Parts: sequence; C-alpha cells; structure tokens
Amino acid sequence: MHVTSSGPSRVWSVRDRDIPLDVPAVAGILNVTPDSFSDGGVFADPGRAIDHALEMVDDGAALIDVGAESTRPGSDPVPADLEWSRLDPVLAGLRDLPVPFTVDTTKSEVAERALDAGAAAINDVSGLASDPRIGAVVAAADAGLVVMHMRGTPKTMQTDTRYDDIAHRVAESLDASRRKALAAGCRPEAVAVDPGIGFGKSVEGNLELLARLDEIAALGSPVWVGPSRKSFLGHLLDAGPDERLAGTIAACLAAARNGAHVFRVHDVRAVSDALRTQRAIDDEPGTGWRAGETLTAAGVEG
Repeated sequence: MHVTSSGPSRVWSVRDRDIPLDVPAVAGILNVTPDSFSDGGVFADPGRAIDHALEMVDDGAALIDVGAESTRPGSDPVPADLEWSRLDPVLAGLRDLPVPFTVDTTKSEVAERALDAGAAAINDVSGLASDPRIGAVVAAADAGLVVMHMRGTPKTMQTDTRYDDIAHRVAESLDASRRKALAAGCRPEAVAVDPGIGFGKSVEGNLELLARLDEIAALGSPVWVGPSRKSFLGHLLDAGPDERLAGTIAACLAAARNGAHVFRVHDVRAVSDALRTQRAIDDEPGTGWRAGETLTAAGVEG
C-alpha cells in the first residue's frame, strides 16, 4: 500500500470547482428511493426532493449527495433505467443550486447521464469494483470521484464482517481503488476516499474505523465519512433511525478529530452546528479562522 508523505489534501477538485477542506464540509443526503433504511419514500416526489435539497443548503450543506438506489444491508440492485428515471427529474431541478451536487451510483451508464446533467462528482460505494468503467467516465468529464470501501455487495456485505486489522485492510482496499481511478485518468486531487461505515462492518468494526480514521487520512486524499443514522448507532443506543442524531453527531465529531473532511448526513443543521462548535473550541488564536465559519455555498470556489 502506498501512503503519501505530503499530508492530507486541502482541496477536493470537482469539475470547475475547488472545495476547500480547511473547514468541515457537510454533504446533505438526498435519497430519492422508495426503500432506503431511514427515509425511503419520503423524497420520492421530485418537487419535494428539490425543496429538501434547498432546505439542506439553507441549513449549511456544502454539497448535496443524491441517490436513487438503496444500498441498505440486504438490498437488491435496481436496473439502470429505473435508477435514472428516479434521478432525472430531480437533477434537472438541482442545476441552479448554489452548491455542487454529487450522485451516488455504481453504474457507469447512470454516472455518465448524471455528469451530463450537471453532477460535480460520482460517489461509488463499490470503490469501482461493481463497474470499473466509472473511472473513465469520471475522468472524461473531469469530475470528482468518491471511492468507498465495501466488502461484497449490499445484498451480501453483512455476511462476513471479520477483519484481522480493519483499518489497515480498509486503507489497503481504498488505496487500490484510488489507483484504479488514477489509471483510468482521474486527477489525484479529484479522488476522495470513504471507509464505508456500516458497509460490511460489525458494530465494533465501525467504532474502530472511526477511532483509527487517521490511518485512512494518511492516504493523502480527501476523506468522506457517512455514519448518519447507521445501525451500529442503533445497537449502541437501542434507538431507531430517527432517534440516532446524538450518536451521529458524536461519530462525526470523532471523525473530524481523526482527519475526515466531508460528512455525509441526513441532519445537516445539527451536524453543521456541532462541527462548527468543535472547530471554534479547537481553533488556536491567530490562525485566521473565524468563529462561525463553515463551508457553505460562499466557500466553494468556482
């Protein structure tokens, strides 16, 4: 495994925008699926989905991450045409957002259409394992790419959650996915990595990954993390998906301390406020960071 010696990237480059990573960037989750584990069906109506995206921007989202295929444990894949039929009317309404939007898909056909529709980046939960052509599609559009770690598929990923050294194995796999993306022509500064909290991991494995996230950050790429409302929090707190906000915030704060840059969450305002407060507490006098500063539409250069 190759680990860069230059330290974590301070910019994530997505098409014609540079997203600074000196302050936390919150990516608001927009699921336009009927069956996602937390909010399936809630935003299936395109108008309601677009309104919710605007609300999340108002709440502090620096990115909107749109998904049209559930990747909850045990879920089955959907055909590309069905996935695109859910995305198409929503993406058309997101073109004028003041922040970039990304699309969560593992299919190159859907990725290509999404990029044509204005997506700034593709978020591939399979880490290019499902459809390696995604790397070339992203490179051709000069777009951003998130490669996530997942063992198996959403259908099978929870059948074996044992690792001899989870942080090392996940970092090794992400490095391999990143190398595939670079070989396909993606720019190094355009590729981000995500350890895949909740994807083929046990409760203990998720906690260990969050505690050792600095080993993922050592790869030198921007780090996404998505603990929002995940089932490991439900096991810890004996709480349903809508009762896991406190756990989500705690996980995001731990991830921020350990090197994460982008936080993919449902509850944008609460997590943004928590990260902003943590940053204010941690800030050293004279560094130039102002209390209350966070990455929003105004902080995205382009």
